[in-house]
Amino acid sequence: MEMVRVRFAPSPTGSLHIGGARTALFNWLFARHHQGAFVLRIDDTDTERSTEASYKEILAAMSWLGLDWDEGPEKGGQFGPYLQSQRLEIYRREAERLLNEGKAYLCYCAVEELAERRKKAQAEGRPPMYDRRCRYLTPADRTRLEQEGRQPVVRLAVPAEGSTVVRDLIRGEVTFANETIDDFIIFKSNGMPTYNFATVVDDHLMQISHIIRAEEHLSNTPKQILVYEALGYDLPAFAHVPMILAPDRSKLSKRHGATSVEEYRDEGYLPEAIINYLALLGWSPEDEEEIMPLEEMVARFSLERVSKNAAIYDTKKLTWINGHYLREGDLDRVTRLAVPFLQARGLLSGSLPPEEYNHVRGIVGAVRDRVKTLAEVADAASYFFTEVTSYDEKGVRKHFAKPGAAALLEEAGEELKALPEFNALMAEEAYRNLAERKGLSTGQLFHPTRLAISGRTMGPGLFEIMELLGRETVLERLHRAARWIRENLA
Repeated sequence: MEMVRVRFAPSPTGSLHIGGARTALFNWLFARHHQGAFVLRIDDTDTERSTEASYKEILAAMSWLGLDWDEGPEKGGQFGPYLQSQRLEIYRREAERLLNEGKAYLCYCAVEELAERRKKAQAEGRPPMYDRRCRYLTPADRTRLEQEGRQPVVRLAVPAEGSTVVRDLIRGEVTFANETIDDFIIFKSNGMPTYNFATVVDDHLMQISHIIRAEEHLSNTPKQILVYEALGYDLPAFAHVPMILAPDRSKLSKRHGATSVEEYRDEGYLPEAIINYLALLGWSPEDEEEIMPLEEMVARFSLERVSKNAAIYDTKKLTWINGHYLREGDLDRVTRLAVPFLQARGLLSGSLPPEEYNHVRGIVGAVRDRVKTLAEVADAASYFFTEVTSYDEKGVRKHFAKPGAAALLEEAGEELKALPEFNALMAEEAYRNLAERKGLSTGQLFHPTRLAISGRTMGPGLFEIMELLGRETVLERLHRAARWIRENLA
């Protein structure tokens, strides 16, 4: 295979969404698998909608996901600049060449005239295509129209007969009859190139070998092939990856949950979990393994394993994968990532001195087995940082409402108070001895204690909670729970 060069070319008109991130990932994996180059190019010729904020968000999201680019913004490269808005002279030069060679022409038709013709064509049952009337203007006609103050666009002279074949690495050959393709605009009257023109010029000049993009771009491909041929460029390989649909097979949208990388980051998802899940949207390894580190994905990725069928987006599966990475990831890293979520909940403030960090690390380590996101870490850990002000209602009925519950908690507190040293092992031994002496099952002692010190019926191991809270806090919460039972359940 020739030197692989692929690109991801987002438009900075919004955040990096899941579909775009999946396209970027497939390009990145393909480049890394073949020791090729991954180029990031910003298609910002839509001057009305492109913003600096979106541009920065896209770069930040790509970096956060770990999809590093070899050439592009902030990296440079021999084929720059990598923002289309900085390449306008290149597009003008190539459009002028097509005009001079008779492969493109100036069109002076006003927007209102075009709309009226489309309306008439539809009423007569004809395809609402451009009628090519400006394709055969004489020099005198052009002079007259220019004197009227009309600002022309540039249209490609599409062959009226024959067909254009897209040879797709995923979908095989897809044929488009040229008679169904307009003499489409390649340069607008405002002096900006259209997408189908600028992307071809850039992909050729940047020596892109493979165009890997979403299926929705398949309809653009015959037009782009016609531009390649008109300009005398060699064709790259094309691969159109499947659409991503919502669970009901509708178009993925905001109503199905978060749709941008930024939103998932803010909800407490890990980049490796998102990458892992996105890789499975349309691609599958031979053994259908679902949890894969990035290095393994690179080694195993191939376009042959990319499906033609639409991928169904399942937030539950993404969340399950995220929970796996939270449980199995390096605890220090997970703790550092969890700290901002703890701070946002008001559980922590300011910087953490080493001794406090170690305590927080222990808490995160205790709760992470039962959570799926970093935001859930903050919820699961809240009682370690704040007073328990309420108790789970079902737990109250089941554990606090039993006769003698208050006295049992106070007696347990006395056992803990008498320990020469307070840690999980000694606390557990004291509790088991107390349960045996009183003829109770361990659950009859453990469950009300958990409710008293955490307000909850589920969570980390009881004695792990005790050690992290410390003796003073545990005793105070046992005493307060006993008082609450007497005041509210007597």
